[in-house]
Amino acid sequence: MSWWNQFEFVFPWLLPLLVVPPLLYFWQLRREREREVSLRLPSTRSIRDMKGWRGMARPALPLLRVAALCLFIVALARPRLDLSEESVTAEGIDIILTLDLSTSMGATDFMPNRLEVAKQVARDFVSRREFDRIGLVVYAGEAYTKSPLTVDKAIIDRFLAELQMGEITDGTAIGSGLATAVNRLKDSPTASKIIILLTDGENNAGYHSPELAAELAKEFGIRVYTIGVGSGQETLMPSSPLGGGRYTFKPTRGTVDDKLLSYIAETTNGRYFRARDTEELESIYGYIDELEKTEIETTVFKRYEEQFARFLLFGLFLLLLETVLRYTVLKTVP
Repeated sequence: MSWWNQFEFVFPWLLPLLVVPPLLYFWQLRREREREVSLRLPSTRSIRDMKGWRGMARPALPLLRVAALCLFIVALARPRLDLSEESVTAEGIDIILTLDLSTSMGATDFMPNRLEVAKQVARDFVSRREFDRIGLVVYAGEAYTKSPLTVDKAIIDRFLAELQMGEITDGTAIGSGLATAVNRLKDSPTASKIIILLTDGENNAGYHSPELAAELAKEFGIRVYTIGVGSGQETLMPSSPLGGGRYTFKPTRGTVDDKLLSYIAETTNGRYFRARDTEELESIYGYIDELEKTEIETTVFKRYEEQFARFLLFGLFLLLLETVLRYTVLKTVP
């Protein structure tokens, strides 16, 4: 916060009085000019150099008094600096993002593909969760923790950006992904613990039952939001790897196990969402963001620093200076 933004007046209605001293000065100046007596001379050459620095400085004396009066008015308005401080106490939410890295996530019904869209929407979501701890679990044929719970959003953002298909043995081990996420949250002391699990397929790999993992999540008070992605229409999907992160594609109609994902969500008091395009996926994350609000308590400590003495003292100084100059070096003799 800048110094000017912290500045305020207790009695700002006095500030319009600042126009009074200048108006009085110009009114007095006009009266003196009307009373001046002119002296006609055939030439002013003889008195051109008679006006010294005293003669030039003397007309400025009333300006010192005007400035002093203005400073007194400002002092009466009681200026002060607002030095208030805020103490923010936040009860954050622990969130584990659980993303599917199976090759079907390379399907092109989302542009450029499902995985890239899922990564970007998740990154946007993370950037909005200021006070929460966030972790990242990824899965395909098996699952592992990419990042434990952390408040360092830059780390999560970087890990999300780096995700690629082919990191893990192919498959869709929904149960393993969910169990790994539950394991990361079960010992958390935080009251609110959630998992956002995203997939585009059916459970076909892994050693953990998705239903059992859902029961474990419920036991540990973890709410699971499940998201099924895919247009449901025939689309180009990776089929065989060519090496170097390249794949051959073939037209395929992928399927999402809506029944299983709904069961997981209902068991854990969460909710199942279906995203058929990028806009739906963005709105789902936006809905979860609104639904899972972090509790923030803000306490404001009011503290002010009075500034009127500065203006008062400087005004007295100018008034004293004007008086001293008027009756010493700039004194006039009638």
